[in-house]
Amino acid sequence: MKRLIVVMSVLGLIATACNGGGNTSATRPTNLPRSDPNAVLKASPASSPTHRPTPKPSPIPTSPSPKPSPTKPRGLPASLVGTEWTVLPTSKKVVALTFDAGANDAEVASILATLAAQGVPATFFLTGRWAELYLDEARDIASRYPVGNHTYDHPYLTQLSDDAVRTEISKAGTAIESATGHDCRPLFRFPFGDSNARVIGIANSLGYGGIRWTVDTLGWKGTSDGESVDDVVARVVAGLQPGEIVLMHVGSNPDDGSTLDADALPRIIQELRARSYGFVTLDQYV
Repeated sequence: MKRLIVVMSVLGLIATACNGGGNTSATRPTNLPRSDPNAVLKASPASSPTHRPTPKPSPIPTSPSPKPSPTKPRGLPASLVGTEWTVLPTSKKVVALTFDAGANDAEVASILATLAAQGVPATFFLTGRWAELYLDEARDIASRYPVGNHTYDHPYLTQLSDDAVRTEISKAGTAIESATGHDCRPLFRFPFGDSNARVIGIANSLGYGGIRWTVDTLGWKGTSDGESVDDVVARVVAGLQPGEIVLMHVGSNPDDGSTLDADALPRIIQELRARSYGFVTLDQYV
C-alpha cells in the first residue's frame, strides 16, 4: 500500500513540472505577428509617379531658304537654245537695226539723233568695257533703246576656256547693268560672230541667246578699205527680207576716222520705208 502511495506522489510531481509549476515561469511570446501570405507579393508602397506630358520631338534644323534669284526680264525662247538668230522669227515686213559698241563712241550722237528724228527704234550691243569708258553714252542709249551683252573685252570666245567664257559674259552683264540699270538678258552677240556649240551652250546657261545678223554693212571697214555710204546702203537693201537683222557699229574706223554707218543711216531708213518696211527692236521677239 505504501509503495502505491509513493508512485502516485511521483506522478503528481512530474505533472506539476510539465505544467510550469513551482517558482520557475516560462515566458511564452505573445502577439507574434503572423506571417502575411501576401507579404512576398506586396512591395513597399512607392510614391506615385508624377504625370509628365510626352515631349514633342524637336524640329529638325533646316537651312534657311535661299533668297530668290533676281527675276530675269524675259525668258530664253526655245528658238534661241543651241543656235543663233540670223533673222527674226516673223513673216512681217520689219527690220531690226542693231549697233555694236566696242571701239569708240564717235558715231553715237549722230546715230541717236537720226533715230530720234525719224522715230525709228534700234537695239544696241555694248561691251562691258565700253559701258564703263563711255558711261554717259551707255546710259543715254539704254534710256531709249534695248541693250544687249557683247562680252566684256570683245575676245574670240571659241579660243577661251569654259570658265573664261563665263567670266567674259558675266562680267559684261554686271558692268552694263551697273552703268545703265538694265539687265541685258537674254540679248547676246558673239564678238566677230565667233561661235560654236560649246560657247552657245555656255551663253544659254547664263540666260543669253545669240543674236547674229542677216547683213553686215561693213561700214566699220572705213573709206580706207574702199567702202562708201553707197556700199553700206546697197548691202542693206540687197539683203532685205521679213525679219532682216542689220549689223552696224557706233565707232569710227580707227585708221581713217570715217563714220560710214552713221552717215548711211538716214538713207537706209528712207530706202526701207520706201519698200513698205517698218522697224522693230529685238526684245519684241524674246
